[in-house]
Amino acid sequence: MTELTIRPQRAAEAVARHIETLILEGSLTPDEALLPERDLALRLNVSRPTLRDGLKLLQDRGLLVGERGRGLRVAALGRVAITDPLVALLADHPEVEDDYLDFREVVESHAAGLAAARATPLDRDRITAALDAIEAAHAAAIPENEAEADAALHQAIYEASHNLVLLQIMRALSGSLRSNVAANRGRMFTLPQVRDHLRSQHRAIAAAILDGDSQGAGAAAHAHLAYVRQAARDIAQAQAHGETARRRHSSGGLGQRR
Repeated sequence: MTELTIRPQRAAEAVARHIETLILEGSLTPDEALLPERDLALRLNVSRPTLRDGLKLLQDRGLLVGERGRGLRVAALGRVAITDPLVALLADHPEVEDDYLDFREVVESHAAGLAAARATPLDRDRITAALDAIEAAHAAAIPENEAEADAALHQAIYEASHNLVLLQIMRALSGSLRSNVAANRGRMFTLPQVRDHLRSQHRAIAAAILDGDSQGAGAAAHAHLAYVRQAARDIAQAQAHGETARRRHSSGGLGQRR
């Protein structure tokens, strides 16, 4: 009798642990909806009561959230956990963007090196697909599509690094500081010469990863982020100079210059 009462608990915990692993490795992403209960039970080969117990464990741990009539979905992990007042303060100050790109330069160089050493055939396919999307967006000359394809390539590289801490931290930070980064990407992709440089740099990073060249991948990622950082500085400086010139022309809106 005792054994019968323990087994469902163990099965429910096994269900919870399996879904936790999928969340941790990025197979299930923040805000992604789960399959309906019936389909989940079939996929996991457990009874629906056992499934409910396992899902309840994950809800209690804050990993799943549910709304009446909408089923369960992965919680907004990272976006909430890392979005505290300090990160909100960082996101509200454009000057922090340079520090964020400095951080990315270090982390992504390492991630690219790991990806070159660890990428599976599926990872390589995703990197190739992301690079193809960059080429298509570049040919169409649509800045928003280029920026989205850029982000997808970097995400594919994080995943191919198979470093779960790096993946989750970069995913969370990119969400928390997305406004400044997206604005920066949008400005850069409006400049033809910058667009061409970025495409070439992305090609170099992807080629080194696909060739299994860890040192080359790290160096290519380092060169790319250093370029992005300098381009962001140049754009910000040009924008500041333009605003200063406009203020001078209008006396800052407070004078009576004729």
